[in-house]
Amino acid sequence: MSGSNVIRVGTRASALAMAQTTQIAERIAKAATADIELVPVTTEGDTSRASLASLGGTGVFAAALREALLRGEVDMVVHSLKDLPTADHPGLRIGAIPKRADARDALCARDGLVLADLPEGARVGTGSPRRIAQLAAARPDVVAVDIRGNVDTRLGKVASGELDAVLLAAAGLGRLGRSDAATELLPLGSWPTAPGQGALAIEVRRERGDRALERGLEAVDHATTRATVLAERLVLAGLEAGCAAPVGASAFIEDELLFLSASVYSADGTRQLTSSHAATPDSRSAADLADAARDVADRVVAELLGNGAADLAPREESP
Repeated sequence: MSGSNVIRVGTRASALAMAQTTQIAERIAKAATADIELVPVTTEGDTSRASLASLGGTGVFAAALREALLRGEVDMVVHSLKDLPTADHPGLRIGAIPKRADARDALCARDGLVLADLPEGARVGTGSPRRIAQLAAARPDVVAVDIRGNVDTRLGKVASGELDAVLLAAAGLGRLGRSDAATELLPLGSWPTAPGQGALAIEVRRERGDRALERGLEAVDHATTRATVLAERLVLAGLEAGCAAPVGASAFIEDELLFLSASVYSADGTRQLTSSHAATPDSRSAADLADAARDVADRVVAELLGNGAADLAPREESP
């Protein structure tokens, strides 16, 4: 670390990124008996106004943070897990995945409206190809508007009347103290969200360094969340789809079973494939939970591909 009692934490500079990083960094600092220094890093996803689909999605918010970590400018970085590529980085590892927040999408609409009550032709803002496809499937009579910008900017477009509604992550609203803006929380059973949505990933250099930092990471790691998001992300990896692909996945553990359901959409929402399976972990150990996640993900991916998922979700291009 940069000093005997200072952990430098890399983060995007947006209000949401700073809020979620501060919350988790304070917990790590307490466990590590260290001070925290936040280091804002500007990423391609922050500077480009192009749509996520045209940027490729995968890594646009992560690459600059990873470079700062590899250069030794920070000791750890905090990602929104849904923005992190599924492939391992040769020089880095995920040191911890804290307990997940609400994984659902939230509709934030004018006049307290819910999705079913939006008028025909209503304009709904989102920058996510998955949300655009789901919206088209659920309400083909409304208009999806591709937008970028932070949470306040997006909500402002509803307040000004430019849009009738926006789709956002419930977790982000909660971390910013804006949960009251949601007029409907969309159920994961019918509206699965991005693999890893609602979860954070703390990435560090692969070699194990300062013991205080490791102690901090251990204090915030959440085994159940790590297993469920692993299952979801293995769906993306197995389909060879990027994190901007129209793929939704939801995993949870209940009654000693790990359940996983994943859906793949055509870009226009007219076609959808869904697969759901469950696995029984031998125990609640991290290793057994991970084995169950891999097992259930393998079966979901095999069924989706067998039913033609590769024709719906474009494969991610190699860099």
